[in-house]
Amino acid sequence: MSVLWDDLRMFLAVSRAGGLTGASKMLRVDPATVGRRITRLEEALEAPLFARSPQGYALTERGQRLMTEAVRVEQAMDAALETVGSQTGGLSGQIRIGAPDGCANYVLPQVCARIVEENPDLEVQIVALPRVFNLSKREADMAIGVSRPTTGRLTVQKISDYHLHLAASEDYLAQNPPIKSLSDLKGHRLVGYIPDMIFDKELDYLTEMGAERVSLGSNSVSVQFNWVRMGGGVGVVHDFAIPSTNTVRRILTEDVSLKRSFYLIRHADDRRLERMNSFAKLVAEGVRNEIARLEATA
Repeated sequence: MSVLWDDLRMFLAVSRAGGLTGASKMLRVDPATVGRRITRLEEALEAPLFARSPQGYALTERGQRLMTEAVRVEQAMDAALETVGSQTGGLSGQIRIGAPDGCANYVLPQVCARIVEENPDLEVQIVALPRVFNLSKREADMAIGVSRPTTGRLTVQKISDYHLHLAASEDYLAQNPPIKSLSDLKGHRLVGYIPDMIFDKELDYLTEMGAERVSLGSNSVSVQFNWVRMGGGVGVVHDFAIPSTNTVRRILTEDVSLKRSFYLIRHADDRRLERMNSFAKLVAEGVRNEIARLEATA
């Protein structure tokens, strides 16, 4: 039985993408080639690695076991390539970072752009999703979260606190009854998360305030902020998002002032990779400084 690293690379891509199309985009080869390589790998191992369905490719029990070993091989390859290329100077290659969409939209773009500007051989991908990332499956190389994970072989570093306040657009405030206390909110449209799609208890802001109903709800921070910006209603907004527009202002700042934290989450085995350590340090410093800069002008 002969299994090549390239076969395992195809296997990992399909595992992470959940299908041939997504894997082919990650690998930049056509889906038919990926499908043939997966079939060849299954034949070599004499075991089905995926359960195929119209919904995509799901790992079988044997596939799950191979996933664990394939990730170890991938890490060993990364470490070997890093050793060979460590003399070239600067960061290079592809790094994918996952983040909740508030951070991914209003903080990370400028931070990562500056890192790439200083390291032109580096390719950074930001995956902005309102959910928790599975680093064990390598959905991302590292992730930013709003709470410390309690399971998995992970390393966690606190990056920075950030602040949130109630906010509304100038037009909305001018066209609706005044808001002088929390009790006045009962007469206003509230913007917030869809209750059953809050993926982390740290994001349940409105329940903490005692709000019973959300008139405009989304699982996306960016959608919520755009509703507020366009005059849809009153919502809890990240202070670091406010400088992106001149039409939104904070309200009831003495009554409602929330503080949360961002954490940088990495797979424990990545501590051996100096490239990842260097990138993680740059991201943490960049996010910390950018939040401080934006909040100062909110």
